[in-house]
Amino acid sequence: MSATESRTPSWAHPVPDDTRGRVLLAAFAAAGALDLASLLAGWHLGHVLAKPLLMPLLVACVVTRGAPRLLVAALLFGWGGDLALLFDADLAFLIGMGSFAAGHVCYLLLFGRGRTHPALGGAYAAALVAAVALLWSDLPAGLRVPVAGYSLLLSAMAYRSSALGTRAAIGGALFLLSDTLIATGVADWPQLPRPDLWIMATYLAAQYLLATGALATGRAYGRSVIQD
Repeated sequence: MSATESRTPSWAHPVPDDTRGRVLLAAFAAAGALDLASLLAGWHLGHVLAKPLLMPLLVACVVTRGAPRLLVAALLFGWGGDLALLFDADLAFLIGMGSFAAGHVCYLLLFGRGRTHPALGGAYAAALVAAVALLWSDLPAGLRVPVAGYSLLLSAMAYRSSALGTRAAIGGALFLLSDTLIATGVADWPQLPRPDLWIMATYLAAQYLLATGALATGRAYGRSVIQD
């Protein structure tokens, strides 16, 4: 080691990507825990402060691990939806739904043409038809068609997520569950205690599993960094 290198402070050396990734993942977990704890305690300010941090932290984490651009875009569109849903208004709900829908398109493109089981597709199709039929009359008239269209796209994403393996498939299913819980709330159906807690818990697990499932598949197939 040269004299110059020995005088360089430790903080000036580049941090290895795996270390940055672990730190960012820990920060994502901490923000998620704060958000869920705030919802459990009914502390709205804590939710407002923590929720906007979640997807940016997950994005930063996956970027250090060579995330494809489509995955980054999907998570950022999820962030846009998160921000919109902080506001309690029909317009904000539609904007948020549109942002999540764009994220689902990114996920579908990311999943490509990998194999999925036809029986799983049939199960998702049946669940979609049943959910829309049951919710239709209880949804506000102006939201019925947008919710039905979004549900179709969401179900397609959940089904196609299995192309990346079990982890991503569970993530897709949890995303569907999370948004179904939102839809039942909009339809004014009876809710579980602290419904926002269950919505956020399933949503965070969904995004994490989809993201890490995509990364694991990319490494398994030897894809290069930032390759779509």
